[in-house]
Amino acid sequence: MNARDIMTTDVISVTPEMPIHEIAKRLLKEGVSAVPVVDDGGVPIGMVSEGDLIGRDETEREARRDWWLALLAEGEALHPDFLASLHTHDQTARDVMSSPVVTVGEETDIIEIARLLAAHRVKRVPVMHDGRIVGIVSRADLLRALVAERDAVVAPPGSGFLASAFAELDVHFHDAPRPAETHQSLSPRDQPDEEVLSASDFQGLLSDFEHKKYEQIETARLAGVEQRRQRVIAMIDQHVSDDGWRILLHKAREAAEQGLKQLLLLRFPSELCSDGGRAINVSEADWPSTLRAEAAETYLRWERDLKPRGFRLAASVVDFPGGMPGDIGLFLNWGELATGSGQSTPAAV
Repeated sequence: MNARDIMTTDVISVTPEMPIHEIAKRLLKEGVSAVPVVDDGGVPIGMVSEGDLIGRDETEREARRDWWLALLAEGEALHPDFLASLHTHDQTARDVMSSPVVTVGEETDIIEIARLLAAHRVKRVPVMHDGRIVGIVSRADLLRALVAERDAVVAPPGSGFLASAFAELDVHFHDAPRPAETHQSLSPRDQPDEEVLSASDFQGLLSDFEHKKYEQIETARLAGVEQRRQRVIAMIDQHVSDDGWRILLHKAREAAEQGLKQLLLLRFPSELCSDGGRAINVSEADWPSTLRAEAAETYLRWERDLKPRGFRLAASVVDFPGGMPGDIGLFLNWGELATGSGQSTPAAV
């Protein structure tokens, strides 16, 4: 079974500018504990849960408990001063949301989804198709799938595949070989005596050459666009496994032993960012919130495992096909930040 088979397709979402008290009302009305935050293009840029609204520490919970109590009062009369306090919280979804967002594709296997929920300590993941949310898979959806499979097939004792999971492209384009063109070259002696060439004939030959050159460039460009599109589709369904993360850390150690100050953790198309790589290209402070799929997971792994140990993470555009941001690199740094040839200024955290 995969995400498409079990996801909830009626997705409740909010905008980045929605006030948090309105988000709280929506959560209560819809009976859900979290909602994705999407931009104008329908791209998820964060998640807001009850925990984000109430606060993670005692101070935050104390500051926001009033409007939660009012929402739960279900119409009971409350003191006017208390009601007035509900309007003092002008924070929006953008201010409290968790980002970047861990996402999956429609074909992601449910065991992999369970592993992601456990690895990133989240309770749900958006399901993506062509860059837009088409569903949500929660722990409840996984449990329903588990029950359904156990009802259909009697599993051997101790199997519990989802329980154990909880505990724990490039597509190469090869242009078809073109048939070799046969050119019959004539020596001056073989040229017909009556053939007379003019400047306009040469201009026609030049025009033919330029046209063929343009066609070759355009063909290569379109092939590159399609290749990048296929890479994005593939990376939406690729995830950072524990073994893969350990291999990257081992490579980082080897790089340091060789005198290097950074390691390229991941290279991915700029289209995998919600803004096409613009924030990374101009080094905006909130560039991590634009990451999606495998890039978002890599960032979250760094934030949880390596940031507390003094490692830095930088992102930069590593190539500019046609003058536009192409591939983006995520670099793990333990020395001075460096800009390689053809890269933009690193955006670091």
